[in-house]
Amino acid sequence: MSNTVHDTPAEQLRVLELAGSAAGGVRTHLAECARLLSEGGHDVLVAAPTAVTTGVDLGGARSRELRLGPRPGPGDAALISRIAYLARHADAVHAHGLRAGALAALALGPRRRRRLVVTLHNRPVGGRLTTAIGERLEALVAARADVVLAVSPDLAESVRGRGAREVEIAIIPAPDRRREAGAPAASSIESAWHGARLKVLTVARLAPQKGLDTLLDAAALLAQRLPASLGRLVWSVAGAGPLEPALAGRIAAEGLPVLLLGRREDVAVLMSAADVVVQTSQWEGQPLTIQEALRAGAAVVATDVGGTALTAGGGAVLVEPDAEAVAEAISHLLTDAEALAQARQAARRAAASLPGEQALAAQLEGVLRGAGARPRDRRLGAGRATDESAAPQHEAPGAEEDV
Repeated sequence: MSNTVHDTPAEQLRVLELAGSAAGGVRTHLAECARLLSEGGHDVLVAAPTAVTTGVDLGGARSRELRLGPRPGPGDAALISRIAYLARHADAVHAHGLRAGALAALALGPRRRRRLVVTLHNRPVGGRLTTAIGERLEALVAARADVVLAVSPDLAESVRGRGAREVEIAIIPAPDRRREAGAPAASSIESAWHGARLKVLTVARLAPQKGLDTLLDAAALLAQRLPASLGRLVWSVAGAGPLEPALAGRIAAEGLPVLLLGRREDVAVLMSAADVVVQTSQWEGQPLTIQEALRAGAAVVATDVGGTALTAGGGAVLVEPDAEAVAEAISHLLTDAEALAQARQAARRAAASLPGEQALAAQLEGVLRGAGARPRDRRLGAGRATDESAAPQHEAPGAEEDV
């Protein structure tokens, strides 16, 4: 396998990149896959909700809307038909997420001629019904996919246990924002911490998976325990999401030293300026924020869940996902200058081993090409179906058939 798709002299592949509702790291990775494959000379079509593909760099890849929501529904039969139609000229389909992967498996059928690669980005979280549905979808993906790429060791172990024929740990490089950051700007630092001497930072979507109740509990403990002589502590949280009103209410009611910043574009600057960057998640795949923090040379405290240890590569202080452990680790770094310096040095060492775009491009080339992919003489999505009845009947009047 070559180091990068760009150097591969093999025939062009036609790849359908498929995703449902996605945000954060999943959306970033989808766009990165599409861009790298198109830069490598492959013909790439991205099928996803418009909100997912709008505002991201897909390179030379084209996109078509696919209204694939997060939950099963009565429209799934039409979705399966639509996916089959979009994939009709593809050499390979790369689906992101368990639901997208299962629908792709049904669309391609058990005797498919196209390779199916599924990247599992998340673990199903919820009650018994959600768990049961997730298990059924995972079993279908394991049975039908040629390759499953799992973002964490626990996901890889689970899908192997269901009989998946080939499983790899997915390569999920974070964008390198250091060139965008430059020197920390005084205005960014002031707006993030309001002059506090002790600067703690979390970058996360304000959603249940991110363990934000643990964050607030840990902040309360730090406010009680840190010596006043160290100066004022502010724990800033960059990100937006559905929990924002509830978090803001609790912060105000309890007088916690936590500041909700909303979505920020200067995350790399903030990470460079923070004393400690903290992840309190209940589960993570390969968290991009941890990679970004390591590249920034920040001292990192993170809950040891999912693929966090794999991602951190020894560059973070890993703790149990509870407030006491998080608060203790942060307190140790803020009160011990030598420990803080060692944590920053460990982050810089780990950053040197983080995967880059070339590694991802090489993995994509290998799993999508496989042994059976064959170039054909039609561009993916070009031309009209020879039988107009092959186009799904749920297409809106006037919608393009040239997908």
